[in-house]
Amino acid sequence: MFREIIRMALASLKANKLRSFLSMLGIIIGVAAVISIISIGSSAQEEVTAEIRGLGSDLIWVSPGLGPDAADIRDKFTVELARSARAGSPDIVNVVPSKSGSGQLTRRGDDYSATIVGTEPEYAPINLYDPALGRFINESDLDGVRNSVVLGSDIAEEICGASDPVGERITISYAGRSVRFNIIGVMEEGGQGATGNLDSQVYVPISTFINRLADDDRVDTYYAQAGPHVPARQARQQLDYFFRRYLGSDDYNIFSQDQILDVLDNVSATLTIMLGGIAGISLLVGGIGIMNIMLVSVTERTREIGIRKALGAKKRHILSQFLFEALSLTGFGGMLGIGLGWLATYIVTDIGGWPMVMSPRAVALAFFFSLAIGVFFGLYPAIKAARLDPVDALSYE
Repeated sequence: MFREIIRMALASLKANKLRSFLSMLGIIIGVAAVISIISIGSSAQEEVTAEIRGLGSDLIWVSPGLGPDAADIRDKFTVELARSARAGSPDIVNVVPSKSGSGQLTRRGDDYSATIVGTEPEYAPINLYDPALGRFINESDLDGVRNSVVLGSDIAEEICGASDPVGERITISYAGRSVRFNIIGVMEEGGQGATGNLDSQVYVPISTFINRLADDDRVDTYYAQAGPHVPARQARQQLDYFFRRYLGSDDYNIFSQDQILDVLDNVSATLTIMLGGIAGISLLVGGIGIMNIMLVSVTERTREIGIRKALGAKKRHILSQFLFEALSLTGFGGMLGIGLGWLATYIVTDIGGWPMVMSPRAVALAFFFSLAIGVFFGLYPAIKAARLDPVDALSYE
């Protein structure tokens, strides 16, 4: 009997193909929207997370704050403090001071704007950043206060095009001073890093920056690196204890990669829930459309229902048939929506160059929610059909 009910339900849907498809359209769009929004969000999160992890999962930043003690704390942010922080924090293997600012490069009469970064040799390995040509700053450059400069890839291309600039000289102007520098290397493409766009920066020994370009010995930021097998959270707490004790204030900023990833996960989860909920509204709208069509179908087939009841069909048989029709509409619509959602996710991630992440949980949730909508919105029309009086149904015009 159940097989006959299924056959009749599918035959009814097949007899009105266009109406059945239009009825499913809301479900198709709703399921596709839920799946694509969650999957595209997961893909974007995966891309951003990979970029952040690419900066080094054990990286910790320390910089002066903006509170009432900020001025005094900035005066204490020196190269010597970096040495003390490293010596006083057993879980830290590197503390690299950095000082940066906007400057101007001059080569053969042409001027170029760039961010000048004064730093130390450990800056490159901490940022997982290697030279493509020549070399990075070394201890000899630092100790000898040499006028050595390493160019970011974008700056090198802008200044020298495709030619190798290593060994050439440029003038760097900063804070009213102009100094001739020797180009000792060009970095590989680094993209966005802890200090901004690595490719649009040039790097000089911090000793040279302080003594020949800047007018003070203060630094902007410390980049610290946790030791092998040391959790970044533990290393950060140790470094935080050192700075709090040394500075006598907590008016400074300290954060690590794990904190950034935690914030990213929380923001992504919140946005996914919000956008997924908004997309889910279209599923409810699709369910209302299903109910409307099923009510129309009950009205159109009133005489048929009367004949079936006169031939011995029971209420449960009529209820099952119409409920299965509603479930078929939402089930087929859900499957088509999954395909459309996959296609939308593929197109967007391909354009964005992101890894494609299809969330199985989102697919299952959207599909079963569509079935639940079929039951919820199909139940009333099915009950109405099952409760029709056979005599009234047979006499219905």
